[in-house]
Amino acid sequence: MAEVVVVGGGITGIQAALDLANHGVTVHLVEREPTIGGHMAMLDKTFPTNDCSMCILSPKMVDVERHPLVTLHTCTEVVGVEGEVGAFTVRLLRHPRYIDEKECNGCGDCTEVCPVEVYNHFDAGIGVRKAVYKPMPQAVPNITVRDAEHCIDCGLCYEACGKDAVLRDDEDHEEETEVSAAAVVVTTGYATFDPSRKANLRYLQLPDVVTNLEFERMINASGPTGGELRRLSNGAVPESIVFLQCVGSRDMQIDRPYCSCVCCMAAVKNAILIREHHPETEVTVLYMDLRAYGKGYEEYFERAKAMGVRFLRGMPGEIAAKDGGIELMVEDTETAEVEFLHPDLVVLSVGMQPPAGADELAERLGITQETTGFVQIRDEKTDTVSTLRPGIYVAGTAVAPKDIPDSVAMAGAAAMRAYRDALKVDR
Repeated sequence: MAEVVVVGGGITGIQAALDLANHGVTVHLVEREPTIGGHMAMLDKTFPTNDCSMCILSPKMVDVERHPLVTLHTCTEVVGVEGEVGAFTVRLLRHPRYIDEKECNGCGDCTEVCPVEVYNHFDAGIGVRKAVYKPMPQAVPNITVRDAEHCIDCGLCYEACGKDAVLRDDEDHEEETEVSAAAVVVTTGYATFDPSRKANLRYLQLPDVVTNLEFERMINASGPTGGELRRLSNGAVPESIVFLQCVGSRDMQIDRPYCSCVCCMAAVKNAILIREHHPETEVTVLYMDLRAYGKGYEEYFERAKAMGVRFLRGMPGEIAAKDGGIELMVEDTETAEVEFLHPDLVVLSVGMQPPAGADELAERLGITQETTGFVQIRDEKTDTVSTLRPGIYVAGTAVAPKDIPDSVAMAGAAAMRAYRDALKVDR
């Protein structure tokens, strides 16, 4: 059976790889991070069922790693694609992990002795990590990675590892390989909007103004706070929380004309979780329009209202610091009344945007992008997974903002189109 390359190891890429492998296709799953899982691994719960996110994702991560027809390429990027449908040559560049992948068993002894602490991307900056680390407890593959940029070469990790799996800088190098593929499936996911671009929101200036992704890590039991909801300024449980919607979405001033799709329901989900665990905490959602478009979403929204979550239709002009706290002036557009809110915590529902490096990857793959930076598809009505280059397909949030169910469904569609190309090669 011909082979297929899947670029991106989030839930969309994992599902596409599993669908292909279960149909007998050999798959190369390429992920530039040290672990697969993507953004879904950072979440606490999923809407509208409030199911544990990792309870859904972890079995799929293990399945795709153990599948005999799937080869994982972590810390790896696609640097070139030549050929045509049915006969692509995909060039992969593996970045050094500085860990012997065959010897490391993920025990964490090296991490415990490391004295360096740096910004933790997986915890959205709320927590820190060591210079030698596992990105998350459920990392797949279950091995560490040494951050050579921040490593001070103290030598403690070399001594702590009984299997001599920690490599020095001169023992691991970038390595380029080539694989043949009948088709390529692009599932590169998304990045979140940087709200510091909007100075009026005081993000990174006021410690109690956080993004929704940072909030997800705050309330996650495996996160840096152990799931305890706390203010970053003083560690106290917030008595009032405000969610501010459409930050980096539906905003023509910053070239973000599109809706990011998931922000409304993500805010509703987190508001429900707050009310369940801290019923004494007041929760207010400030919005322009609320979009509950999916199955069970409207009922989920009504459930939040029944639990005491307040939905106020109005957007503040700015987030101001006053008397050591936060003040928001909001006009309720349904009553024309002006209110002054003084929350302990403000959560910015930041929108989705193409990930870093999306332009370079599109050029390497020979595919086109829309003006928003997302991958351009052949036809929005009849062919939603084909790019303009035959044999290269796309799924999930690489196309546009989507929720998890839509991304998974699209992964299946893209996988079957790639499967069809693989069958043609074998005939």
